[in-house]
Amino acid sequence: MLAHHKDRAVSRHVSLFLRLAPCLLTAQSVLADPAQEAATEKDEIIDYVIVTGSQVMLPPDYAGGQVARGGRVGLFGNLDIMDTPFNSTNYTAEFMRNLQAHSVADVVQSDPGVRVARGFGNFQELYVVRGFPVYSDDMGYNGLYGLLPRQYVAAEFLERVEVFRGANSFLNGAAPGGSGIGGSFNLVPKRAPGALNRVTIGADNGVEGYGALDFARRFSDGAFGVRANAVRRDGDTSVDDQKRQLTMFSLGMDYRGDKARLSADLGYQDHNIDAPRPSVTPFGGIPREPDSSSNFAQKWTYSSEKDFFGVARGEYDFTEGVSAWLAAGFRDSEEHNNLANPTAAPSGAATTYRFENYREDLVKTGDAGVRFEFDTGSVGHRLVTSVSYFDLDSKNAFALSPFGGLAFDLYHPVQLAEPAANFFVGGVISAPRTTTRTKTESFALADTLSFDENRFLVTLGARYQKIEQNSYDYNNGSELSAYDESTVTPVFGVVVKPWEHISLYANYIEGLLQGEEVPAVIGGVAIANANEIFDPFKSKQYEVGAKYDGGTLGGSVAIFRINQPSTILVGNVVKESGEQRNQGIELSVYGQLSNAVRLLGGVTLLDAENRRGDIPANDGKDVIGVPSTQGNVGVEWDILEALSVDGRVVYTSSQPASADNTLEIPSWTRLDVGARYAIKWDQREVTLRARVDNVTDENYWASVGGSFGANYLVLGGPRTFVVSASVDF
Repeated sequence: MLAHHKDRAVSRHVSLFLRLAPCLLTAQSVLADPAQEAATEKDEIIDYVIVTGSQVMLPPDYAGGQVARGGRVGLFGNLDIMDTPFNSTNYTAEFMRNLQAHSVADVVQSDPGVRVARGFGNFQELYVVRGFPVYSDDMGYNGLYGLLPRQYVAAEFLERVEVFRGANSFLNGAAPGGSGIGGSFNLVPKRAPGALNRVTIGADNGVEGYGALDFARRFSDGAFGVRANAVRRDGDTSVDDQKRQLTMFSLGMDYRGDKARLSADLGYQDHNIDAPRPSVTPFGGIPREPDSSSNFAQKWTYSSEKDFFGVARGEYDFTEGVSAWLAAGFRDSEEHNNLANPTAAPSGAATTYRFENYREDLVKTGDAGVRFEFDTGSVGHRLVTSVSYFDLDSKNAFALSPFGGLAFDLYHPVQLAEPAANFFVGGVISAPRTTTRTKTESFALADTLSFDENRFLVTLGARYQKIEQNSYDYNNGSELSAYDESTVTPVFGVVVKPWEHISLYANYIEGLLQGEEVPAVIGGVAIANANEIFDPFKSKQYEVGAKYDGGTLGGSVAIFRINQPSTILVGNVVKESGEQRNQGIELSVYGQLSNAVRLLGGVTLLDAENRRGDIPANDGKDVIGVPSTQGNVGVEWDILEALSVDGRVVYTSSQPASADNTLEIPSWTRLDVGARYAIKWDQREVTLRARVDNVTDENYWASVGGSFGANYLVLGGPRTFVVSASVDF
C-alpha cells in the first residue's frame, strides 16, 4: 500500500485521532516554542493527518503556518507535496488573515510564480502562471470548476488558496473558460475548527470601513461542524473617487465519520465598484504612469456582480482499500457593467467611449470517482477512476457609444457627459439571450505504482474529454458557430526519493485549451468575427524538478517547457496565429528559519516567445505581458511573544507591450510591510493588525494585456494603509 512518510493515514484512524487530539495538543503546548504556537492558532487546527488521496480532509499546515504540507491534485485528491510529480503551493487561512487580504489577488501576490492582471474590458481578476493566463472563471472551488464569482472572490470565503503550476487537463479536465494551460487554482472553503466566535472591524486610508463575523461550532464529539462567515465593506478606496461595496455570506457544514466524510457549502457575494479606475490601451507608445492614487474613470461608470453558489462533496470507505466520492455544485450569477476604458497616447491625450454589458450565468457541474488501493507482490497501487460533467448557459447583451467619441487628458482627467449607448448594440440589456452554451464530459483512469517502500512512485493515466460549445447571435438567437470535439490527454509522472528530505520528480502532461470565444469589441474596435469559437488545442508540458522538506524549512526547484496557440487582432478580425512557447525555471522556499523567523518567497525565470505566426517579423519575439524575471521575498519576525512584523518585496522585470517588442513597460518593485499585536483583554483574545502596501508609493504599470494579443495597461495600486482589530470570545 502507498504510505505517507511510511505511515499511511487511513480513514478509520481519523475518528480516533480526533478524540485524542485535545490530549496531544495539551502535551504539545508544554514543549512548543512561541513560533510554533503562533502557527497553530485554534481556528487553524482543522485536520491533523493526511488521509492520502482524500477528497475532503485537508493536509496540515507546514512549519510557520503560512503554507500547507500538501493540497488537491485533481482526481488524486489531497496529497503531500513530496509524493506528487508536480509543483504547487498551498496558502493557509492564517496567512490570508495576517495579510489582511481582501481577495485572492492579495494572496497570490506573494507567489513568485504568479502575477495578477485584469480581464479584458472589465475588472475581472486574472492571474498569470508560467506566463499563461488563468481566468477567475477557471478557478476550482472545492475541486469543481466554474462555481466562484467571475470577477472577484473575497478572501473571507477561504480556508486555503491552492496554486498548481503547470498543465493540468488530465488532473482537472479542460477549464471551461478557455485558460489554465500554465496552471490552476483551487479555493478551499472554510471548515469549523471547534468553538469559534470572532468579530473583526477595520478600515483603510480611503475610509473604506470593514466588518466581519466568523462563527463555528462542532457537535457530536466533533464529528459534525458548522461555520458561518459574513462580511461588509463599504466606502472610498485608496484610489481617488473610487467607491466599493461588498457583501458576502458563507455557510459551511462538514461531517467526519469513521467511514463517511461529507461537506456542503453555500456562498453569496454582492460586489460593486463605482467609478472603477479602468485599464488603458496605449496608442503610438507607452504613456507615462499617472499618479498611483489618481483616477481617470468617469463617475457614471460602475461594475456590479451578484453570485449565489454552492457545492457538496462526500466520500465513503467501503473497505480499507476501496473508497468512492461524489460532488456536485452550481452557480447563479449576474453582472452589469458600465465602462469607459481609454486609449491614450504617450502625451496623455486620450479618447474613450461607453461600453455597457449585462451577463447572466447558470452553471451546473459535478464529478464522481472510485479509488482502489492494493498490492501486487511488492508493488503498491493507487488506482483512481473518475467521471466529470460541466454545463454553462451564459446570457449576454451589450451596447456601445461611438468609438473614441469622448476626449480627455489622462493626467488631467475631466468628467464628461454620459453618451447614449446606441452605436453598436448586441441584444437587449434588460432581457439578454443565451449567447454561449458549454458542456464538457470526461472519464479518467490513472494508477500510481509504488516501489521500495514508497521511495519510487510512477503515475500513468489518461482522460477522455468531450467538449460541446455553441455560440448564438445576440439579437435573434440563431446559432453562429459550434463544435463537438473529443480527445484524450495523457499523463506520466515519476517521483524518486533518494534521501530522507529530498524528492526528485519529472512529468509529461498535456493541457487541453477549450476554444476561446471572440469578444464583440477589443480596444475600441468592433470585431467582425465576434462570437466565433476557436477549436480546442492540446498543449504539451515537460517538467523536471526537486523538492526539499527539512521539517521546518522547505523548497522546490522546477524546470519546464509548455506551449499554447496564439491569437492576434488583424484589422478588425481575431485569428489564431502560431503558438506561444514558454520555458523557465521556478525556485521557491517556505517555512521557519528559526523559532521567531518565517520565510516565504522565490524567483521565476521565464523565456516566452511567439513562434510560427502569420507575421514572420514577430517570430521569436517575446510574448506581450510576460516578464523574464519575477521575484518575491517575504519575511515575518516575532519581535516579542505578542508582537510580529513582516515585510514583502515583489519584483517584476520589464514586460513587452507590443508583438514586435518595440514597446515595453518598465520593471517595478513594490515593498509591503505589516505588524500584528496579540493581547488578552477581559479574558478575550484580541489581535490588532496594521499594514502598508506599496510603502514608497511607486507609480507603475503593473501588467500588460491578458487575452487576444491585447496590450492594455493596468496601473498599480497606491500606498494603502489597512488596520483591523479581531476579538475572539
